[in-house]
Amino acid sequence: MDLRHIAIVTVSYNSSAQMPSFLGSVRETCGKAPLVFVADNASRDLDTTRAVAKRFGTTVVELPENVGYGQAINVVVDDLPESIEAVLIANPDLSLAPGALETMAARLTAEPDAGAVGPRILNPDGSTYPSARAVPSLFGGVMHAVLHPVWKSNPWSVRYRNDTSDAVMLRDVGWLSGACVLVRRSAFDAIGGFDAAYFMYFEDVDLGERFGRHGWRNVYDPSAVVTHIGGESTKSESAAMIRAHHESAATFVSRHHPNWYQWPVRAAVRAGLRVRQSLALRRARSASSE
Repeated sequence: MDLRHIAIVTVSYNSSAQMPSFLGSVRETCGKAPLVFVADNASRDLDTTRAVAKRFGTTVVELPENVGYGQAINVVVDDLPESIEAVLIANPDLSLAPGALETMAARLTAEPDAGAVGPRILNPDGSTYPSARAVPSLFGGVMHAVLHPVWKSNPWSVRYRNDTSDAVMLRDVGWLSGACVLVRRSAFDAIGGFDAAYFMYFEDVDLGERFGRHGWRNVYDPSAVVTHIGGESTKSESAAMIRAHHESAATFVSRHHPNWYQWPVRAAVRAGLRVRQSLALRRARSASSE
């Protein structure tokens, strides 16, 4: 697939400080072939983002309010030219290795039933971030959510995160991290893009699940490599981000287990998530006071 038929979309929310590195990485590794867009969620630093984008020949799509990560991408994709066949969705705190986009594009071309291709995402220390995972089952998701904070190597978390030495290989997965994923435009449009019900977090899990449900594959190709500066830890998460994460988890359970007879499970999951959120908020407050 020619890079001229690919658009790159990132989302900014007071992220102007990260833009020079990201946009510089894109231009250095991809040249001027892909169209590049920044969807700005009514940031306070919009003027700076405009200036950086102008320097790199990037288009800023200014949204009147913060509509969330997935919906901001939807807005941009909806208005892309018909010639765009694929969209690289990427966080702004990301750096592309040489050839990463070309590798993902070649894989998408070689796999006509692939709705999405994801790269190997590295943490700043060179370790691999678990960005290619299984869609959590109801029981497995609950066990991961409850046990992972206190027992990170529990079998449900390991299975969900695919944290094994042989996981870094070309394979089909349940979903790919929205930090960096190349989606086929026709597949993305066919399933309605990201679900706007997810303001932040879990929109990528939901997207991968819907791709699979509609007959599209999610392909992990670790020969394409990117580095995600924000992918290593959540120590700096704000209280708002912690709440958004747990609310999105509850939304995912409600969306994918909607039957009336499943209401006790939904209630139990919400109760468990409230406890987990409370513990996460307590840890965040403790860390900020140190």
